[in-house]
Amino acid sequence: MRIAQIAPLFEAVPPRAYGGTKRIVAYLTDALVDLGCDVSLFASAEARTRARLIPMRDQAIRLDEHPLKSECAAHLAMLKQVQAMAHEFDVLHFHLDALHFPLFEAVAQRTVTTMHGRLDYKDSLFAAWPRYALVSISMRQRAAMPRANWIANVPHGLPSSSYSLSNHGGAYLAFLGRICPEKRPDVAIHIARQAGLPLKIAAKIDAADRNYFAEVICPLLADPLVELVGEIGEAEKNTFPGNAVALLFPIDWPEPFGLVMIESMACGTPVIAWNRGSVPEILDEGVTGAIVESVEAAVHAIAWARTADRARIRQTFEHRFTAQAMARRYLEVYRHLLRGKRLERVADVAAAAGGMMSAVGVPLIGGAAGAAPAAASPLQT
Repeated sequence: MRIAQIAPLFEAVPPRAYGGTKRIVAYLTDALVDLGCDVSLFASAEARTRARLIPMRDQAIRLDEHPLKSECAAHLAMLKQVQAMAHEFDVLHFHLDALHFPLFEAVAQRTVTTMHGRLDYKDSLFAAWPRYALVSISMRQRAAMPRANWIANVPHGLPSSSYSLSNHGGAYLAFLGRICPEKRPDVAIHIARQAGLPLKIAAKIDAADRNYFAEVICPLLADPLVELVGEIGEAEKNTFPGNAVALLFPIDWPEPFGLVMIESMACGTPVIAWNRGSVPEILDEGVTGAIVESVEAAVHAIAWARTADRARIRQTFEHRFTAQAMARRYLEVYRHLLRGKRLERVADVAAAAGGMMSAVGVPLIGGAAGAAPAAASPLQT
């Protein structure tokens, strides 16, 4: 099968430091190659991949120090190149939200579009282009657009060989991600203070969040319990959560997935997370994590985290969230697409399997965790 993976150009694939979508594109691409697929990756030139790389820009946009650059121009030029080469591929898999919709209507039946971000915006393009087959990364993500053309739900996955089990957590709590209001690093600091434990924050600060960092987070960093590690790269992703008592994930937004949760699970480290977005789908309560609603409940959950079965957490990751499992699910999606069959209604298949199956007959969330609440589920395609 000849597959094109079309990645955003904002970051390298995989990114040198923070960047969830681009990392998933990298892992998926390599895992598909391992499954014997003929894969081409459209990305910036510094991409590291086992697929055929078709470079679209000399550098990822965020790494480019040129004072004049255009995100719009870079992506439109890439889409023009993809359009010219579309006949070479059986499947075109886009990771660009809806940017490609106006340009690929003639081959929409050969496209898969994974939605990586939040969808609860006032303005949406999906009603105008209903033929594009969409894949969600969690069932909760679909809540804002339940009648879009969803054909499958495929959770993210990580290369199992890149992470190792840490049998004994360290003496600190970990926060991993971005410094921004919706990720609530301030709440993580309050949890650590009340627990009397050190907190290490490994996080990226985007330009849009610098005021929040200066006004809200900086004053809290004076506490000797709090250490700002900064943005970390791929190599540190194993040891940073692996050496922690628990990963704190006190989000305050409808998180579509939450890659840091499965990074932590891959190391055997439990997650203490707020009951928002995809959290109830990713975490098994009392096994891989504690799902809470308050700082006090989070502090209380630390005692459980100290005694959590870290080997079982790692086993749960291996069962549900590896890159190999993700690639196999996508390969099944591609096969359905090429057979020209409309996939079954997700709601019908889920009902037949106790709420746990996707339109292509694979577990929606890769295992036996509880289904998402009704507000996020009956999904019509």
